[in-house]
Amino acid sequence: MKVVQAIQKNKSWEYLQPKKELNNPLVFVFGERKLLQQNDILENIEKEFPYQHKIFGSTAGEIIKDRVLDNSITVTAIEFENSTFQIERANIKETNNDSQALGRELFRKLTKENLKHIFIISEGSFVNGSALINGIEKDNKNQVKISGGLCGDNERFEKTLVSYREEPQEGEVIILGLYGEDLEITSSSCGGWIPFGPQRIITKSKDNILYEIDDIPALDLYKKYLGDKALELPHSALFFPLNVQAQNNSQPVVRTILNIDEENKSMIFAGDLPKGSKVQLMMASVDAIVGGAGDAAIQAMQGRVKKPEIALLISCIGRKLVMAQRTEEEVEEVLQIIGCDTKTTGFYSYGEIAPFQTQENAQLHNQTMTLTLISE
Repeated sequence: MKVVQAIQKNKSWEYLQPKKELNNPLVFVFGERKLLQQNDILENIEKEFPYQHKIFGSTAGEIIKDRVLDNSITVTAIEFENSTFQIERANIKETNNDSQALGRELFRKLTKENLKHIFIISEGSFVNGSALINGIEKDNKNQVKISGGLCGDNERFEKTLVSYREEPQEGEVIILGLYGEDLEITSSSCGGWIPFGPQRIITKSKDNILYEIDDIPALDLYKKYLGDKALELPHSALFFPLNVQAQNNSQPVVRTILNIDEENKSMIFAGDLPKGSKVQLMMASVDAIVGGAGDAAIQAMQGRVKKPEIALLISCIGRKLVMAQRTEEEVEEVLQIIGCDTKTTGFYSYGEIAPFQTQENAQLHNQTMTLTLISE
């Protein structure tokens, strides 16, 4: 495996490895959403990396090496020696905003023979991440592991952009299939957030829209806990996600808010919140978040035969807001465990995709560090 990485900031390029030409590489381009909308920047990327298979995704912060960046573009080009990949795209508008149908359509497009792993890069504004995963898993008879994330837009929550071989646009979801006998791919996800306060019951919800908790309008309840910070919604809710224990799930998941609707006092989350689920607010310290990232790395390394060559790190924007100036500490913690010479790329997201440690099927997570470790 050969990897070339570069950072574009102020329209100049910083290479992290010697610049060299690669043969038909897989290229990840992660960056600030407003930069990905500028034609001159896109032309500059194309000139510097004139390769066919480029996946673009907007972020709430870029991860590369041991660094966390803002207002930049990061490019990671990967040339596989003995492995292959297949990339397919679809738009939520093509399935009438049905996220599960979108997941099924994307999975249908993938070649199934020798499929080793599925990686998802999804827009993060319209797509219901839980339903998207359910659509993929519905026909995933061989239980191929799935990981990935929902793209971000910093703290603005205006729109997110994704694309494959085109200008980044809204509503896009990319599915990446990885194939090869020599591939070793592991993934994991862990948070570090702690529930607090009374446990309550979701009494009214539809998919990823939360209307009532204990028969109280969800937005009113959140505002009660947030106090003066309620004026900063939806941003301030990122500091207090929900721990959701669904009736049919053995493991709870964390759900973070994407937007609010003042008119009907509802809240829109990145994934489903089933009626009847038990919920609690959550909080975290910097040390707990860093420890959670370390736990994710330990889980991802368990049972591996080969040392990871490339690590895809997707961490939630809520973690970044809590850690502030100490954000890089969670990336450094991961590298200490997986190996400081492992090439890393990724972004801060609106949602993370990975299985629970003891389960096969993927779940949508929020407020976690999610790792996908790849070697040949």
